[in-house]
This record gives sequence, C-alpha cells and structure tokens, in this order.
Amino acid sequence: KTIAEICKTLSDASLDANTEVVIGCPAIYLMYVRNLLPCSIGVAGQNAYKVAKGAFTGEISPAMLKDIGADWVILGHSERRAIFNESDDLIAEKAEHALAEGLKVIACIGETLEERESGKTNEVVAR
Repeated sequence: KTIAEICKTLSDASLDANTEVVIGCPAIYLMYVRNLLPCSIGVAGQNAYKVAKGAFTGEISPAMLKDIGADWVILGHSERRAIFNESDDLIAEKAEHALAEGLKVIACIGETLEERESGKTNEVVAR
C-alpha cells in the first residue's frame, strides 16, 4: 500500500525535467514499482552481483534488473559493508560490471561514525 501511495504521489507530481528521479526498492517490488511509474522516473535495484551468471544463489545480476525494467542499481550501502563485509574492491567490481551491462550506478560512499569522529571522513571518501 505504501509503495502504491509513493508511486501515485510521484506520478501525479510536477517534476522538474532537469532532475532525475529514481526509486530504489527491495527486489521483490521492482517490477510492481516499474509498472506503477511513468518511464521518466527511474527504478533502482538495491544491490547487484559482480558477474552475469553462475551459481550465486540469491544474488541478482544487472541483467536481471534490466529484464524487469530497472535502469539503476545502488551499490556500496553502509550496512552491506558492515554486515556482509563488502570491501571497496568488491563494490568496485560490482559497479564495473553494472556499468558494462548498461545500468546507471548510485555508489554509496561514506564513513562510519567511528571514522567520522576520528577525523577520517576525507580519507574514507577518497578511498
């Protein structure tokens, strides 16, 4: 219900043509969202794997995202870094593959609270 309400609000809104609007949602709702929104509003997967196919149970490839109408993917979420130990190198591989497959990438970068409090923000963001 909430997803439908958000999509209706965006669909009915007078959006600035110079602003790209993208909705990121959990994978099981991507096709639903794509079907509710005009093509002028992008849809983003919240993650994608670094290769096109193989025995990677539960992972979503950029090709799969494209198949259901997503044109974006969000990579590098802080919780994926913290909980799943995703490294900068892995995120770079994911981004490289997603771009090669024709998806646009929203790359999440940022420091942990501990890094911020110790004055390492610029170092983390540059990395």
